[in-house]
Amino acid sequence: MSDFLTDVEAAIPGLRRYALALTRDADAADDLVQDCLERALTRRRLWRPTGTVKSWLFTILHNQFISDRRCLNRRAGDLSMDDALQQSAADNPMASVALAETARAIEALSLEQRTTLLLVAVEGLTYAEAATATGVPVGTIMSRLSRARRALADKMEAGPRLARVK
Repeated sequence: MSDFLTDVEAAIPGLRRYALALTRDADAADDLVQDCLERALTRRRLWRPTGTVKSWLFTILHNQFISDRRCLNRRAGDLSMDDALQQSAADNPMASVALAETARAIEALSLEQRTTLLLVAVEGLTYAEAATATGVPVGTIMSRLSRARRALADKMEAGPRLARVK
């Protein structure tokens, strides 16, 4: 078992590089590597010494990425910010402006953060339900939600960026 753990630990930098290449987002890459390692450790009994631990880990990581994308694409198709803008605040122009700014800030979040935020804060799913829906651990949902809320607050605090007039 200690050789297995040593091999897993040695593969982490490569897994992170590969995850970063797949996701093009450092937070998402970290989440993907975390998910991969969690799967590998909880399913250690499934590894067969016909190949290397490293190749097995890369397979898990890749399959997790594909699986995550499928889940997110199904969910993302149902969540249209344009629909939300058209359905609400029709009689109140100020509310429409605020809602449009919020929608733009949400759209600027990473896909993982946006999906997590919408599933938990908008759709009212529990952390466990959101984790099941996206195929990630509850802890990952919690960290994504925290980062999404922080990023959203930062974007909303900064306000709209106006072009400088010379």
